Amino acid sequence: MPAPHLRRVAVLVSEGAKPLDVGIPAQVFTTRASMPYEVRVCGAAPGPVTGGDGLSYHVAQGLEALEWADVVFVPGHRFPDREDPPRAVVEALLAAHHRGARLAAISTGAFALAATGLLNGRRATTHWHYTRALAAKHPSVRVDENVLFVDEGSVLTSAGAASGIDLCLHILRGDLGVAASNHAARRLVAAPYRSGGQAQYVPRSVPEQLGERFAATREWALRRLGEPLTLEVLAGHAAVSPRTFSRRFAEDTGYTPMQWVMRARVDAARELLERSQLGVEQIAAGVGLGTGANLRLHFQRILGTTPSEYRRTFARGE
Repeated sequence: MPAPHLRRVAVLVSEGAKPLDVGIPAQVFTTRASMPYEVRVCGAAPGPVTGGDGLSYHVAQGLEALEWADVVFVPGHRFPDREDPPRAVVEALLAAHHRGARLAAISTGAFALAATGLLNGRRATTHWHYTRALAAKHPSVRVDENVLFVDEGSVLTSAGAASGIDLCLHILRGDLGVAASNHAARRLVAAPYRSGGQAQYVPRSVPEQLGERFAATREWALRRLGEPLTLEVLAGHAAVSPRTFSRRFAEDTGYTPMQWVMRARVDAARELLERSQLGVEQIAAGVGLGTGANLRLHFQRILGTTPSEYRRTFARGE
C-alpha cells in the first residue's frame, strides 16, 4: 500500500502566545510512523518571540511557512481584544486560506482569524472569558459560547486550551479516520472524542462523585456496544433516575444518551471498517446496529457516506 500523503502543519506564534495553545498542535501532529504530518512553528519573522505566562520562543521561520502549510494553527495570546495582529500576519493568513489551507484557531486565536474577515457570517467560538469581547469587537461573527469547537470547513475555532486537543483530534478524524484519532488520544491520555457541541463548562456545581459515575457509565457502555443499551440500562448503571441521567448526560456531552450510543456505535463501525476485513453485516451485528441496512442508514445520516465508500477512503490494509 503506498505511503500516505504527508500533510503540512504550521503553528503561527504571535507575541504573548499561550504555551499550551502552541504546544498542543505541535505535539498532536508531530511526525511519526502513525502520523503523516510535518509541523513547522513560525512567527511574523524568524527569531525570538516573547510568549505568554513567562515563556518565550525562538522560531526558525517567518510567514513563508504559511505558503507551505495545508493547515495553519493560530494559538491564543494575551490581551486578544486590545489590538489586531500585524497587517502582514492578516495578509498571510488570507493568502493561505485563498490557496486552500485550513485555518484553525485555539482559544483566543479566534480574534486573529476574525481580524481577517473570514469569520464574518460564520459560527465561531473562543475561550468563554472572551466570547462577549469577540462578539463586541467583531459583530459579524456568530459567536457561540456553549461549544468546545466549531468546524466551518476551511476555518475552525475552539474554546480554551483543552478543547484545542478536541479540535486537533477532530481534524485527525477527518484526515485519517477514527483509528488514527483514537491512537493519538491514547498517546495523549485524552478523551478520544468530545462533541463540538458539548458545553465549555457545566453551568452549575456538580458533585464530583456524580461526574465520575457518569464517566464510568460511558466507559462501561463503550465496552458493551454490541449489547442492548437503553436509557433505563444506562441510568441503572449510573444509579440515577432515567430523567436525571438524560438531563445531566446532555449537559455533559451535548448529546442525548441514545444519540451518544448511536454515534459511539457508528464510530466503532468506522474503526472496524478501517482496520479489519469484516463484512458490513458482521460489523453491524458486532457494534449493536443489527443489520447492514441499518448501518448504511446511520452512516448516510451521520456521515453523509456509505460504509463501502468510507472503507475505500480510510482502510489501512491491516
